[in-house]
Amino acid sequence: MNRVLIFLLLLSSCDLIQFKQDQGDDQESKAVARVKNTYLNQSDLVGIVPDNISIADSIQIVNQYIDSWIKKQLMIDKASTSIQLNESELERKVLDYRYALIVHEYEKIAVNQMLETQVTEEEILEYYNDKQDNFILKQNIIRGLFVKLPKEAPRITNIRNQVRSYPNANLEEMRSYCYQFAKLSHLDDSLWVNFNEIIKNTPLASIPNKVQYLRSNNFVETSDDEFVYLLKILEYKISDEISPLDYVRDNIINIIINKRKIELTRNLEAQTMKEAEERNEFEKYNIE
Repeated sequence: MNRVLIFLLLLSSCDLIQFKQDQGDDQESKAVARVKNTYLNQSDLVGIVPDNISIADSIQIVNQYIDSWIKKQLMIDKASTSIQLNESELERKVLDYRYALIVHEYEKIAVNQMLETQVTEEEILEYYNDKQDNFILKQNIIRGLFVKLPKEAPRITNIRNQVRSYPNANLEEMRSYCYQFAKLSHLDDSLWVNFNEIIKNTPLASIPNKVQYLRSNNFVETSDDEFVYLLKILEYKISDEISPLDYVRDNIINIIINKRKIELTRNLEAQTMKEAEERNEFEKYNIE
């Protein structure tokens, strides 16, 4: 049985909806809510409850819908009696919004069917080289390793030497150690990361001149009352320099795909106009 019908039967049995059938009013006999002379009918609830959910959840969803409907109707009524409305202008805006929603859904489906989401390395590199002014860093970034260890962790000397000597070190051994003992670790040496994010909540966060610090150090060890911090800097870029390609690669891919979407949308609109014109489906009349 339809979950909405089940819900309505339950409501009726609990006297939560009082149908005024004794008055012979067909409108009210089908209603589940009323705001002044506007009714929400049983038929308006069809389709709002997903399949495969419990009766209790169905009742909750329908109740929420009814409450929302009542609030909206009350606000519409309040607005209508409180301000002067230009009905023709309001109707035009409603139609424009409806048409915009319909067209948006159609374009989204049509464009996604035609969209090529694969972006080649050549396209990425070309965009990066042409638009480098768009990729100026706003923060210092590094490529390297970071390990945060409890002071009581075993074999700290060994992991210290491994981090210090990297890349001449056993990365798998380091990963295994950090998995067991590190409070926090970053061991992906190919990934560029924000320097401030790496050193946040460490004694290094209070460094007064971070640019000079990056230029003067490639391995750092520091500590506080609880932890030892190991940082290996393999490469760095400072703010106002051009971002490394790998740091902005995902952004470039998204930009290229979005540009394709825009182009496909324009082509779709132009093709629709062309086909309609060829079939003589529209005319534009002179305005006197």
